[in-house]
Amino acid sequence: MPRQPVAFLLKLWPSFADLAFAMPMVFLFGRMHGTGTLLLDGDTGWHIRTGQWIAAHHGVPLRDIFSFTKAGDPWYAWEWLSDLVFAWLNGFGGLRGVVLFSVFLLALTFALLFRLVRAHSNVMVAMLITVIAADASSGHWLARPHLFTLVFVVLFYGALERVREGRERLWGVPYLAILPAATVLWTNLHGGFFVGIAMLAIYGAGEVLEAVLLGERSPRRASWSKALRYWASALGCLAASLINPYGYRLHLHMFAFLRDPFNSQYIQEYLSPDFHDAGAVFFEALLVLAALAAAWNLSRGRFTPALLLMAFAHAALLARRNVPIFALVAAVPVAGAIEEWLDGLPEWKVAGWLRRTAGRFQRLAAGTGRTDSLTGQWGLVSVVSLVLVGALLYAPNPPRKFRAEFDPRKFPAAALATLRSDPSARIFTEDQWGDYLIWNLYPAQRVFVDGRMDFYGVDFEEKYIELLNANYNWETILRRFGVNTILLPVSAPLGGVLKQSSRWRLVFDDGVALVFRPAVEKVLPPAGGAPGSVAHDDSGRSRDRKITKTEARDLAITANQFKT
Repeated sequence: MPRQPVAFLLKLWPSFADLAFAMPMVFLFGRMHGTGTLLLDGDTGWHIRTGQWIAAHHGVPLRDIFSFTKAGDPWYAWEWLSDLVFAWLNGFGGLRGVVLFSVFLLALTFALLFRLVRAHSNVMVAMLITVIAADASSGHWLARPHLFTLVFVVLFYGALERVREGRERLWGVPYLAILPAATVLWTNLHGGFFVGIAMLAIYGAGEVLEAVLLGERSPRRASWSKALRYWASALGCLAASLINPYGYRLHLHMFAFLRDPFNSQYIQEYLSPDFHDAGAVFFEALLVLAALAAAWNLSRGRFTPALLLMAFAHAALLARRNVPIFALVAAVPVAGAIEEWLDGLPEWKVAGWLRRTAGRFQRLAAGTGRTDSLTGQWGLVSVVSLVLVGALLYAPNPPRKFRAEFDPRKFPAAALATLRSDPSARIFTEDQWGDYLIWNLYPAQRVFVDGRMDFYGVDFEEKYIELLNANYNWETILRRFGVNTILLPVSAPLGGVLKQSSRWRLVFDDGVALVFRPAVEKVLPPAGGAPGSVAHDDSGRSRDRKITKTEARDLAITANQFKT
């Protein structure tokens, strides 16, 4: 075949970067539940409704707009820019547009990660580690604003690695000057902006350790100088993060939320990872590789990679919501260490077959890398894969995994007609379903509680948990807020109590949801008249919710954990 057509076909042929871009789509719609995974959490609904409110009022909400329990209380809508983006996508393409954009953010994250890892290892190692990182992080693939943080983590990481390697400018502008400007955008998209600041601080600390423990006089001065530049950029990012609708109050609010022990006791996303979970094997493998890579880098006097691995592994072990960030951060030093091990194996005192295998693998990887550099230059496969997903999402009768809807087997879709029959109903339900009601019933109806745990506060949440678990004072709490409709999953402990109560009657049951109304059709006014808050403190600290429904447990054995 003539050379020119071959070169043309190679440009169309998928590269490993194309495969990395398509990989999240294969995971989501292949072995996971597709849109059911992305929309497993009801938060998406209230984020969209918040964005619609912002667009209609040309400003961010400063007080609650969704509940009847704390109506008008101060509220920090700290992901306001993401909410606006999601609202625009929903207005333009419906919930399918939000799902497609979320798929794109995931695909972009791992395509960028692959390119970053590829700079530190051969193409085959880079692809393997990217796959492991993607699988380890997949438990938190939800159509929520935190997907922006995943993209920003990789972008910051790439910039910091270039600076560490001596390539300090992009188009003549220092990377360390660009990062504070990027932080303004990151801060208003998602509260994970502090991860970028932490990374800058760790890079500075790594330079200091190298200067103090290893450096000779001249290199020591260079390390100190670079450390100061990292830290100056970190301070710049911190200052830039003040450019948000709430100023420094946002930081105080977040700090109070993060340090509250309520999170690690009741909120699943803030519990330590469950290693009995079937999907934990990739996270566990990455942890082991990270520990080995950290030790390897320390033995060679490279402190920055080791500090990154130790800091973010610690964060991941503290709270499972940090696992995706750890997976992204660990990929680069782990792949770099594996590459060095493979290069060094022929010289090590190991079995001959192992040395020969390593040599053959490296030669194969080198040839594959040369071929890969010629393929996929137009990114056609990446574009086609995203277009194909979009086409299936917008098909007249899409397959189940491509239906952009909250799963009616997990959310009370069939109960909506019953709930709408009484526009004045004051509905109690769990927070996950409260999100769903905001999506479907707002603004006609308000909710008792939803996923904005930082808004409701710990005192309120504790009362809410008591109510879900049918503690002795459950009727008092309902009366206090004038609740006249109760919507529950069929497994909720309170549902069993209500079925036996002479004061409530079951008006709907489809095997997914139960709806109760008073046996005597009389709305009980809230105790003391107007609805009040269980907690008058508006500094609620608990932010995100668990992403599974309430789990009933025997209170004689262990306390209930709050799951939504």
